[in-house]
Amino acid sequence: MVDIAKEQPNDWWEVEALFDLCFAPGRTALSSYRLRDGVPPVDGLCLIARDDYGAIDGAIRFWPVRVGQKEALLLGPIAVHPTRQGEGLGGLLIREGLRRAEALHWPRTMLVGDAPYYSRFGFHHLKGVEMPPPTNPARVLGVGDWQGVTGKVIKWGG
Repeated sequence: MVDIAKEQPNDWWEVEALFDLCFAPGRTALSSYRLRDGVPPVDGLCLIARDDYGAIDGAIRFWPVRVGQKEALLLGPIAVHPTRQGEGLGGLLIREGLRRAEALHWPRTMLVGDAPYYSRFGFHHLKGVEMPPPTNPARVLGVGDWQGVTGKVIKWGG
Protein backbone atom coordinates (compact mmCIF):
# COMPACT_ATOMS: atom_id res chain seq x y z
CA MET A 1 0.00 0.00 0.00
CA VAL A 2 1.17 3.51 -0.78
CA ASP A 3 -0.18 6.95 0.04
CA ILE A 4 0.30 9.80 -2.47
CA ALA A 5 0.41 13.19 -0.80
CA LYS A 6 1.60 16.73 -1.39
CA GLU A 7 5.24 17.18 -0.41
CA GLN A 8 5.49 19.22 2.79
CA PRO A 9 8.41 21.50 3.73
CA ASN A 10 9.64 19.01 6.34
CA ASP A 11 9.85 16.32 3.60
CA TRP A 12 12.46 18.30 1.63
CA TRP A 13 15.62 16.61 2.92
CA GLU A 14 14.20 13.10 2.74
CA VAL A 15 13.13 13.75 -0.85
CA GLU A 16 16.56 15.21 -1.68
CA ALA A 17 18.20 12.09 -0.21
CA LEU A 18 16.00 9.91 -2.43
CA PHE A 19 16.97 11.96 -5.51
CA ASP A 20 20.66 11.66 -4.56
CA LEU A 21 20.28 7.89 -4.12
CA CYS A 22 18.61 7.49 -7.51
CA PHE A 23 20.61 10.03 -9.53
CA ALA A 24 23.81 10.73 -7.53
CA PRO A 25 24.62 14.08 -5.91
CA GLY A 26 26.12 15.34 -9.19
CA ARG A 27 22.60 15.55 -10.63
CA THR A 28 22.47 19.25 -9.76
CA ALA A 29 25.14 19.93 -12.42
CA LEU A 30 22.59 19.13 -15.16
CA SER A 31 21.43 22.06 -17.27
CA SER A 32 17.81 21.59 -16.15
CA TYR A 33 18.90 22.58 -12.64
CA ARG A 34 19.90 26.04 -13.90
CA LEU A 35 16.20 26.53 -14.70
CA ARG A 36 15.32 25.63 -11.11
CA ASP A 37 17.95 27.70 -9.27
CA GLY A 38 16.21 30.21 -7.04
CA VAL A 39 12.75 29.23 -8.30
CA PRO A 40 10.42 27.36 -5.96
CA PRO A 41 8.69 24.25 -7.30
CA VAL A 42 4.97 24.58 -8.00
CA ASP A 43 3.05 24.23 -4.77
CA GLY A 44 0.59 21.37 -4.89
CA LEU A 45 2.38 19.56 -7.72
CA CYS A 46 5.32 18.19 -5.75
CA LEU A 47 4.18 14.79 -4.57
CA ILE A 48 5.53 12.00 -2.43
CA ALA A 49 4.61 8.36 -2.10
CA ARG A 50 4.85 6.98 1.44
CA ASP A 51 4.67 3.32 2.37
CA ASP A 52 2.80 1.86 5.34
CA TYR A 53 5.80 2.60 7.57
CA GLY A 54 5.98 6.27 6.63
CA ALA A 55 9.07 6.05 4.43
CA ILE A 56 9.17 8.04 1.21
CA ASP A 57 9.41 5.53 -1.63
CA GLY A 58 8.87 7.97 -4.50
CA ALA A 59 8.79 11.67 -5.27
CA ILE A 60 8.07 14.00 -8.16
CA ARG A 61 8.47 17.75 -8.57
CA PHE A 62 7.24 20.25 -11.14
CA TRP A 63 8.83 23.66 -11.81
CA PRO A 64 7.52 26.66 -13.74
CA VAL A 65 9.47 27.67 -16.85
CA ARG A 66 8.86 29.74 -19.96
CA VAL A 67 9.18 28.55 -23.53
CA GLY A 68 9.36 31.61 -25.71
CA GLN A 69 6.57 33.75 -24.26
CA LYS A 70 4.48 30.83 -22.97
CA GLU A 71 4.35 29.23 -19.53
CA ALA A 72 5.02 25.56 -19.03
CA LEU A 73 5.83 23.06 -16.33
CA LEU A 74 9.16 21.27 -16.19
CA LEU A 75 8.61 17.81 -14.72
CA GLY A 76 11.52 16.48 -12.74
CA PRO A 77 13.10 15.06 -11.01
CA ILE A 78 11.03 11.97 -10.44
CA ALA A 79 12.47 9.10 -8.46
CA VAL A 80 11.41 5.79 -7.00
CA HIS A 81 13.48 4.04 -4.34
CA PRO A 82 15.44 1.16 -5.92
CA THR A 83 13.62 -1.38 -3.74
CA ARG A 84 10.26 -0.23 -5.18
CA GLN A 85 11.17 0.21 -8.84
CA GLY A 86 9.17 -1.81 -11.34
CA GLU A 87 5.96 -1.66 -9.27
CA GLY A 88 4.32 1.19 -11.21
CA LEU A 89 4.94 3.80 -8.53
CA GLY A 90 6.64 6.20 -10.96
CA GLY A 91 3.69 5.97 -13.33
CA LEU A 92 1.29 6.61 -10.47
CA LEU A 93 3.20 9.77 -9.49
CA ILE A 94 3.36 11.01 -13.10
CA ARG A 95 -0.35 10.45 -13.76
CA GLU A 96 -1.37 12.08 -10.48
CA GLY A 97 1.01 15.00 -11.03
CA LEU A 98 -0.32 15.60 -14.55
CA ARG A 99 -3.91 15.32 -13.30
CA ARG A 100 -3.25 17.96 -10.64
CA ALA A 101 -1.41 20.19 -13.14
CA GLU A 102 -4.43 20.10 -15.43
CA ALA A 103 -6.73 20.93 -12.51
CA LEU A 104 -4.53 23.97 -11.79
CA HIS A 105 -4.86 25.00 -15.46
CA TRP A 106 -1.25 24.48 -16.51
CA PRO A 107 -1.58 24.09 -20.31
CA ARG A 108 1.62 22.15 -20.99
CA THR A 109 4.31 20.07 -19.34
CA MET A 110 7.77 19.17 -20.55
CA LEU A 111 10.69 17.05 -19.42
CA VAL A 112 14.01 15.66 -20.54
CA GLY A 113 13.78 11.89 -20.69
CA ASP A 114 13.37 8.64 -22.59
CA ALA A 115 10.57 8.77 -25.15
CA PRO A 116 9.79 5.02 -24.96
CA TYR A 117 9.04 5.34 -21.23
CA TYR A 118 7.26 8.71 -21.17
CA SER A 119 5.18 8.17 -24.33
CA ARG A 120 2.83 5.95 -22.29
CA PHE A 121 1.80 9.14 -20.46
CA GLY A 122 1.21 11.08 -23.67
CA PHE A 123 4.64 12.74 -23.95
CA HIS A 124 6.06 13.27 -27.44
CA HIS A 125 9.17 14.87 -28.92
CA LEU A 126 9.05 18.68 -28.94
CA LYS A 127 10.51 20.16 -32.11
CA GLY A 128 11.61 23.75 -31.81
CA VAL A 129 11.80 23.72 -28.00
CA GLU A 130 15.39 24.35 -26.92
CA MET A 131 16.61 23.29 -23.49
CA PRO A 132 19.88 24.83 -22.28
CA PRO A 133 22.92 22.91 -23.53
CA PRO A 134 24.21 20.28 -23.32
CA THR A 135 20.73 18.68 -23.58
CA ASN A 136 20.08 16.11 -26.30
CA PRO A 137 17.18 17.63 -28.31
CA ALA A 138 15.73 14.15 -28.96
CA ARG A 139 15.08 13.81 -25.21
CA VAL A 140 13.01 17.01 -24.92
CA LEU A 141 9.43 15.77 -24.57
CA GLY A 142 6.10 17.40 -23.84
CA VAL A 143 2.44 16.76 -23.17
CA GLY A 144 -0.49 19.17 -23.36
CA ASP A 145 -1.06 22.12 -25.68
CA TRP A 146 2.21 22.74 -27.51
CA GLN A 147 0.58 24.04 -30.71
CA GLY A 148 2.74 26.93 -31.93
CA VAL A 149 4.95 26.92 -28.81
CA THR A 150 8.64 27.07 -29.71
CA GLY A 151 11.77 28.76 -28.50
CA LYS A 152 14.29 28.58 -25.73
CA VAL A 153 13.30 27.23 -22.36
CA ILE A 154 14.10 29.96 -19.86
CA LYS A 155 13.96 30.31 -16.13
CA TRP A 156 10.67 31.44 -14.61
CA GLY A 157 10.89 35.15 -13.93
CA GLY A 158 14.03 35.34 -16.07
